[in-house]
Amino acid sequence: MEGVVKFNCHWNQSGVVITDEQYEILNYWREVLFNMDLIGAYENGVGFGNLSMRTGKTNQFVITGSATGDIPELEPGHYIKVNSFNIDDNAVMCTGPLKASSESLSHAAIYTADQGTNAVVHVHEYDLWRELKGELPTTGEEMEYGTTGLAKEILRLFRETDVMEKRIIIMGGDKAGILTFGHDMDEAVGVLMQYLKK
Repeated sequence: MEGVVKFNCHWNQSGVVITDEQYEILNYWREVLFNMDLIGAYENGVGFGNLSMRTGKTNQFVITGSATGDIPELEPGHYIKVNSFNIDDNAVMCTGPLKASSESLSHAAIYTADQGTNAVVHVHEYDLWRELKGELPTTGEEMEYGTTGLAKEILRLFRETDVMEKRIIIMGGDKAGILTFGHDMDEAVGVLMQYLKK
């Protein structure tokens, strides 16, 4: 099971919502990251890591579903569409076979802050997190994952730091949590890979 969903999830249960093209891109990169142990689940069963892609020119996006971190290869039914969200109200409106990931508001904040971003990656890598925490744009330690406070912290980083240039966010209150983003999924993953190689 993935971490607890902390937002108000307004879920419209439905069939598959992801397009073939979105599925092909998301699943390819998710499998790469899963095999690198950057997405997965801890021994206590709590999952970590997810990917999302913006839908067209809207703020809607497709994201991995809640409680999917430990599944080696996802099916189309494991992806959810976030139709709308309200960061102030801590609310996410989603459609799909499962509820949206607990990190949906963090992804939503990035899509809101930068209309040029079309893909977001969230992974856990403790050594890299420890090394980069405070050195690169970092959210406050008091902001836990999946909260409206974290989403607002991400918006603050876009206003006050060079996060647009760096394209990486260190999640100060989510031990090992790292977000990268880009114009497409190749770029979002590429940013992460550059830091892993350093």
